Amino acid sequence: MSASTRPIRDRSTVGRFPSVTLGFGEDTEEEKEQPKENNAQKENACQQWLRKVCRCCHPKSNEDDNAETLVTGSTTDLDKEDEKNDRKPVTTDIDINELLLKVRSINLMKSKSGENRTEHHTNRYHGDDFVIRRGQNFQLWITLSRPFNPNTDKLHLELKTGPLPTVSKETHVIIPLVEALEGNRWEAAVVAQDDKRLNLSVNSSPSAVIGRYQLTVETNCANGPASFTADPANDIYMLFNPWCEGDTVFMDSEDVRQEYVLNDVGRIYYGTENQIGARTWNYGQFDNGILAACLYILEKSGTLPSGWGDSVNVVRIISAMVNSPDDQGVLEGNWSGDYSGGTSPTAWSGSVEILKAYHKNKGSPVKYGQCWVFAGVVTTVLRCLGIPCRPVTNFNSAHDTDVSLTTDVYLDENLEPIDHLNADSIWNFHVWNDCWMARPDLPPGNGGWQAVDATPQETSQGSYRCGPASLAAVRNGQVYLKYDCPFVFAEVNSDKIYWQKNANGTFTQIYSEKKTVGHYISTKAVGSDERNDITDLYKYPEGTEEERIAVETACRYGSKASAFSSSKAEDVSVEVTMDGQGPTMGNDAELTITLRNSSSEKRTVTLNSQAVVMYYTGVPKATVRKHTVEVDVPPKSETALDWSLEYKDYKDQLVDQAALMLTLSGRVRETQQVQATQFSFRLRTPDLIIKPIGKAVVGEKTAIEISFTNPLPQVLKAVTFNMEGLGLLTARKIKYGDIGSRASVSLTEYFIPTLPGPRKLLASLDCKQLTQVHGVTDITVEEKSNAAL
Repeated sequence: MSASTRPIRDRSTVGRFPSVTLGFGEDTEEEKEQPKENNAQKENACQQWLRKVCRCCHPKSNEDDNAETLVTGSTTDLDKEDEKNDRKPVTTDIDINELLLKVRSINLMKSKSGENRTEHHTNRYHGDDFVIRRGQNFQLWITLSRPFNPNTDKLHLELKTGPLPTVSKETHVIIPLVEALEGNRWEAAVVAQDDKRLNLSVNSSPSAVIGRYQLTVETNCANGPASFTADPANDIYMLFNPWCEGDTVFMDSEDVRQEYVLNDVGRIYYGTENQIGARTWNYGQFDNGILAACLYILEKSGTLPSGWGDSVNVVRIISAMVNSPDDQGVLEGNWSGDYSGGTSPTAWSGSVEILKAYHKNKGSPVKYGQCWVFAGVVTTVLRCLGIPCRPVTNFNSAHDTDVSLTTDVYLDENLEPIDHLNADSIWNFHVWNDCWMARPDLPPGNGGWQAVDATPQETSQGSYRCGPASLAAVRNGQVYLKYDCPFVFAEVNSDKIYWQKNANGTFTQIYSEKKTVGHYISTKAVGSDERNDITDLYKYPEGTEEERIAVETACRYGSKASAFSSSKAEDVSVEVTMDGQGPTMGNDAELTITLRNSSSEKRTVTLNSQAVVMYYTGVPKATVRKHTVEVDVPPKSETALDWSLEYKDYKDQLVDQAALMLTLSGRVRETQQVQATQFSFRLRTPDLIIKPIGKAVVGEKTAIEISFTNPLPQVLKAVTFNMEGLGLLTARKIKYGDIGSRASVSLTEYFIPTLPGPRKLLASLDCKQLTQVHGVTDITVEEKSNAAL
């Protein structure tokens, strides 16, 4: 034809499809003069081929109804071109779509009664959205255009969230297809195949970004790649997971998870310390539209989705966004008594209406709220996102405005209040929240409950927000730890100090009240509507030595450190040491506490010690020993104390890693010097002894012996040994059974090395009573000799 032509495929298809061109130019005059009945004969083979494979572009003419559809004419040129390019001619009657592996549909099995949502504890969320929790397995079915061949076909999943998904920031996740799932990472494996249907089992990372992901499926085969376009119906909503040990918000008790994550109705306390009232609050975190509203709050914050995998960061975002002064957040606070133009704070009975109104009105703050309303909304949002949370009420709650960590009252020369200076206040009650999480950003021991306050009182890093502040840090006066520990400490444990103005304009401290602030700190009890007093989590008992030490420690970092007289000397030090590699599992843990006196006079130290079992994340699990002792330290000398923790005291409390922490605090009687230190240690477990038997040769059966001695005076139940080694053997589990108290066992295993050279064989033991038992041995694998070939 004399018409101009253009390629039917772009360059990316070269080598996969016939290099044909089609005429799309204007007909020449000569062609226009041809009679219609000759069009079919004049149509070349290319046009006939296109009409066959793409009927929408080249519809079949009436004359073709009775014609043979197989294209056979004018193929000589095509064959010559194929031969020139060393290709075999392609039969032109094959549908192009059949050459690719395409995804026809995805079934996320998102029924509320199905395994996915039931196992993920998301079956109570209203609607048909696919809501799951990170760090946990889920299942899906994929229907393909033809059966999947693992030998020639490739497939992987992709998830994208946020406006600019990026692999390096974990907002664009590529989920590979693997042979066996390992856990604690993004991965997928085929667990069943039914003709064109694949059943995939997918694991997500326990640190994955939360939020809404778009799901696509990418395939590849010998004929090229194909992509399944994202469909909003297949979007995945990812939440925090308190049921996953690898998640920072993990809680190890089902009762507390039911209360602080899944309970959608609660109680908030108010009133005075002598007249405590309670009101029921509807959190409604599973109500229709609430999850969408909570994610909208995160989006409206303007923060990067890449930070939404960090529970600390998310809590700070929510603390800021639930109030409105600087970011047009959810609620506008109002303490004026005039609530015209809005709803009185006392009229609210739940969070659902507030959150739906905020979302519906595209981020216009809802009027009005006070502290318990802010706390109720925060509880709803955090529980909805998967972070354990509860509202907390503090009676006689101080508001420290100048970071003095004291509540200051200024009086003139006549002992009359100076109103313009008295900015600090004590509220009858104040409500904030506790949320549960590990704090890897803080020293060990500061995980667990964290205080977070959305009521706009003071700014934190430029925004009206507060927390998360570790309750352990607040309790011990460690106000130098982030976030906002000084403010929370002052709320619950500041001294009330009276200052009188002098004639020269300065002020002198004339009186202090030490038991005025922080009474009956309350929250709803787990599993009942009873009030639970949690004051002891925030502060030591009033008037005790530990409480005074905490106050004085905190106030050293305040703006009025001189309000607390410093000790006369700093001449006593304390140190904790252990012998060798430290205590071993199954035996008493023994440490040495050494007090050194550098002065020329005797010193008497009252020393308090407390040992706690910790998770490896730094979250305390249980206190296993407390003790107070008075120690005399001679001048220019030191005194060593033997400290021990008996096996019977810790054996039922240990968790993975067998980590413990000893906290020491004390005061020197003569100088009032305060001493405090923390010492973290773990109970060492025995190693597995792995011994190769004979030499190792590629392709030949090799034996190893594993030996182990139970260090505990109790039977180890259902023991499993695990083995693996690159080039030696794939992961293998050996179900051994029980091992008696203090008993020694050995077993022999065989494997066939596949790669020569230096290799490492790893083994571990696992059972409920004992973890973190492992061993490793070096094995040099020889090449198979030529004689053996």
